[in-house]
Amino acid sequence: MKTFQGSFSKYQATGNDFVMVDDRELKFPSDDKELIARICHRRFGIGADGLILIQSDAQTDFRMVYFNADGAEGSLCGNGARCAVAFAASLGLAQDPCRFAAIDGIHEARLEDGVIHLQMGDVSELRPKERYTFLNTGSPHHVQEVEELEGLDVFEEGRRLRYGLYGPSGSNINFAHVTGDSEVQMRTYERGVEDETYSCGTGVTAVALALHQKGRLKGNDVRVAMKGGELSVRFCPDDQGGYRDIWLSGPAKKVFEGIFS
Repeated sequence: MKTFQGSFSKYQATGNDFVMVDDRELKFPSDDKELIARICHRRFGIGADGLILIQSDAQTDFRMVYFNADGAEGSLCGNGARCAVAFAASLGLAQDPCRFAAIDGIHEARLEDGVIHLQMGDVSELRPKERYTFLNTGSPHHVQEVEELEGLDVFEEGRRLRYGLYGPSGSNINFAHVTGDSEVQMRTYERGVEDETYSCGTGVTAVALALHQKGRLKGNDVRVAMKGGELSVRFCPDDQGGYRDIWLSGPAKKVFEGIFS
């Protein structure tokens, strides 16, 4: 395992927490999965759902590189991206609006009184089944309605579906309960973290779109409640059964900063 010395910041977005590193000089050993996993470990490291590097990008304000808590580079993380925008703003790299590069392409974001509005990629394909819907909102998501959310064993049921239904590559598993025409509660088992998390931004987006397509949610502005707080998703249905102009909104806050030693 390699070592790294330098500063970091800890950010959270509705309880989804991330270690943020200014890596514009490309000094962080991003190929060391063991180091990243140890940093994210909640007993032997700083503790986080993931680690995010902020790097320079020639075409946008910055580049976001996201790693899951297991040390592997991940697909898009919606809450992580909103934290990345807040962290980049603290470095003087992001203004309102800003553009940044992520693994799935270029995103636009807006900053407004502590709230980060993140434009997600268009979603052209949703695969509805009788009991669930599968779709990709930058990361793969399984969306399943349940009658009883509070007493559900999300770890056991989520892990069973993550591996049993989707194989080694897996999918994030979201359990949702509709509480109003434009309101829903949800809990998520996240691959890479391999546990329930307090929040999941791409999962919130997936739940809003999947349940809207099935007619379970009305309107184009959905509020989603999780363990870590509430996020909102705005979107426009297109003529082909997909969705465009998708915005994920909510707070992203700095928790503390420190030095790797």
